[in-house]
Amino acid sequence: MQLTITHVNPEGMHNNPAFTQAVIVEGNARTIYVGGQNAAAADGQIVGDTLEAQTEQVFKNLETVLAASGATLHDIVKWTIFVVQGHDIAPGFGVFQRVWGTSARPPAISMAFVASLANPEFLVEIEAIAVTGQEVGAG
Repeated sequence: MQLTITHVNPEGMHNNPAFTQAVIVEGNARTIYVGGQNAAAADGQIVGDTLEAQTEQVFKNLETVLAASGATLHDIVKWTIFVVQGHDIAPGFGVFQRVWGTSARPPAISMAFVASLANPEFLVEIEAIAVTGQEVGAG
């Protein structure tokens, strides 16, 4: 069975080009659950003190984890984004738009403001679910 990914934006719902209401995955697929990524670099240092700079590092971390799992950012079907209260999400969303591009099939997205994250210097954390139709060995 071939992998089919269907983006669902039903009539009667707001159709926003930034997210999809639901994503259906059918067929032979690998699902990759990526834990919350934050602005920590490989050496453990926090990169950036603005939401924009931290979001840049989060996407670098996501790309690294996905590549090691045999996937890319465009295999993501669901994002969950946490932003510390009091921060304007626009700069972070600008990074997302630049990295994601103008795909006509954006993933499903949930976003929440939170009081704080695991480290008080973190401003944003993103977790993701990616789906691919290829087999990749354990690593």
